[in-house]
Amino acid sequence: MKPAPPAPQPPIGAAPSPQSLPLHRLLGHTADAVALVLAGHSLNEALAACPAPARPGCQALSFHVLRCLGGAQAARAHLAARMPPPPVHSLLLSALALLWPREPQPYAPHTLVDQAVACAHVRAPASASFVNAVLRRFLRERDALVPRWEAADPVVRHQHPRWWIDQLQRDWPKQWQALLGAANQHAPMALRVNARQTDAAGYRAELAAIGIEAQVVSSHALVLHKPAPVQALPGFERGRVSVQDLSAQVAAPLLIGSGPDRLAPGARVLDACAAPGGKTAHLLELAELDLLALDVDATRLARVEQTLQRVGLRAALAVADAGEPSRWWDGQPFDAILLDAPCSASGIVRRHPDVRWLRRASDIKALAATQSRLLDALWGLLKPGGRLVYATCSVFRAEGSGQVAAFLQRTPGAIARPSPGHLLGVVDNPAQAGEVASVAGDGFFYARLDKSM
Repeated sequence: MKPAPPAPQPPIGAAPSPQSLPLHRLLGHTADAVALVLAGHSLNEALAACPAPARPGCQALSFHVLRCLGGAQAARAHLAARMPPPPVHSLLLSALALLWPREPQPYAPHTLVDQAVACAHVRAPASASFVNAVLRRFLRERDALVPRWEAADPVVRHQHPRWWIDQLQRDWPKQWQALLGAANQHAPMALRVNARQTDAAGYRAELAAIGIEAQVVSSHALVLHKPAPVQALPGFERGRVSVQDLSAQVAAPLLIGSGPDRLAPGARVLDACAAPGGKTAHLLELAELDLLALDVDATRLARVEQTLQRVGLRAALAVADAGEPSRWWDGQPFDAILLDAPCSASGIVRRHPDVRWLRRASDIKALAATQSRLLDALWGLLKPGGRLVYATCSVFRAEGSGQVAAFLQRTPGAIARPSPGHLLGVVDNPAQAGEVASVAGDGFFYARLDKSM
């Protein structure tokens, strides 16, 4: 499902920066976060439990650890056959992942080992010498061990669970390696310029004036050359610009349409699963709409309200399950519906590296059933001639093209309009496997479905 936004944090994808906290304390907080993820909690929840002063550094290190966790687990199993106590296990996994041969290396190896041992002295003093021995052995042998493990085990080679790798191979036989490679990269920081206030070229000039370089991607989208704090973005608090991935920016224009196909001013629109509100705000920036935004989670719906307040726009908000319209619908049909459905989040793993370790293969079937339920429930709320945009931040076909094909087969009067389909964010040439497009959005799926008159 769509992960909840974390607490305030450094720019997504930013490398660890010098912290006021000693490294051994940051390693302890990182080990705690990794332990929570292994226990089934999201990294967002883990970071919320981390003391505020340690949170930025903990997040940066946790991102790195989760991108190398498959290798770290193999190394721990090889170097310490007996499972160590939980506080030691999560510390070892964190240190081994941070020592994994991946660029950039956040710290010098000897510094990392010394600080991990210092952390062990605090967490489990009797295990400090054991931690020291395991990590130093890994450093001595990693040049020989890592290539051997990568050749033998796709989980180590691609740093994803085996079922995930197998699913991508089935769904995308030409692009699966590129998709896995992209998922382990830092995501670019993309901006959506408020169309009511300026355009991308004008905002790029404002950024250049304060030394922030950006590339214009479309009339209202830019990508920063380097991530920057939102507080540094001109007019951010006044709603001039928002942080939103390029693929996520496709939803609003697709629903609104253009030319003769454009929604009329005042059109009645439903944003069915609205939190955290980026797409809701984008819809209102582009058109005058009578918009109702729903979300089943009151806390997450509050984020929608905060987003709309920042951009200076308004919508009706309701806490409700979009799949149970009898509890909230007033009987007036909608001209257009955006269903950004709960999904595996497999397309946004570079921004949420914990997702791959939290999901199970059985989740995909369960999520697809939820998506089907929402599609069927909302279709009846659409007026004849209306449109529904179905979206997921997933690269799995069961949540995208497969879901829509099944809906069209069981739904008379549903017409598939030209749509982006699966946005993978990687090159299609199998000879360039692993290469990521220079300005690539996250993995998404979009389909526009029109209701016959």
